[in-house]
Amino acid sequence: MMADTITNAAAIPWSAIETELDNFGSAILKNVLSRADCEKLAAGYPDDGQFRKRIVMARHGFGRGEYKYFSYPLPGLVNDLRQSLYPPLAGIANRWNELMGIDVRYPDRHAAFIERCHAAGQDRPTPLLLEYGEGDYNCLHQDIYGVHVFPLQVAFLLSKPQEDFTGGEFVLTEQRPRMQSRAEIVPLQQGDAVIFPVSQRPVKGTRGHYRVNMRHGVSRLRSGKRHTLGIIFHDSK
Repeated sequence: MMADTITNAAAIPWSAIETELDNFGSAILKNVLSRADCEKLAAGYPDDGQFRKRIVMARHGFGRGEYKYFSYPLPGLVNDLRQSLYPPLAGIANRWNELMGIDVRYPDRHAAFIERCHAAGQDRPTPLLLEYGEGDYNCLHQDIYGVHVFPLQVAFLLSKPQEDFTGGEFVLTEQRPRMQSRAEIVPLQQGDAVIFPVSQRPVKGTRGHYRVNMRHGVSRLRSGKRHTLGIIFHDSK
């Protein structure tokens, strides 16, 4: 699936994606972005005109490396990805909330959900570009930003493993009640995306579903440079 067909969300095998999310807490979308799109997005990192804020991770104890939040209006491809991926993910999010006994439900269209965020003062865009160099890493964390939180997000790997960089694996951890944490490494290639929970997901147990807490991060980069596009569906205060 190439970048010019991502707006056709029906082309994604959502049933299989939903099963992966239910069973493992993450799912990979293969070859979502073309190499040209990846390179164009990564090459735009120095252009501060398209961003509202730059974060140097070490200054905040987040790890090493840096990232920048896009400003509105979002670049065309970033906006298209956010708009087209939201509706099928909203269906999954609503089912998850029902299983976890959470009353919040999400509208079918992303614009309606963003109106909800903005009405609560969450009006700053959250899609971001991340840049890592040798020795950089991202500590395990959650991207919450306010009261209104969409429970799934998507990260796109823009760089080519083993060619542009080594190391720098995407890491997920799952904290299960009264059990030790489970860690998972998500293998991504250039142009792939991973869908994963912002903070929690339902897991089926012997007495029904229960909540597990999720965090994500990036392991230490051994060499080179790594760029990632993050699509978060709620806005920030």
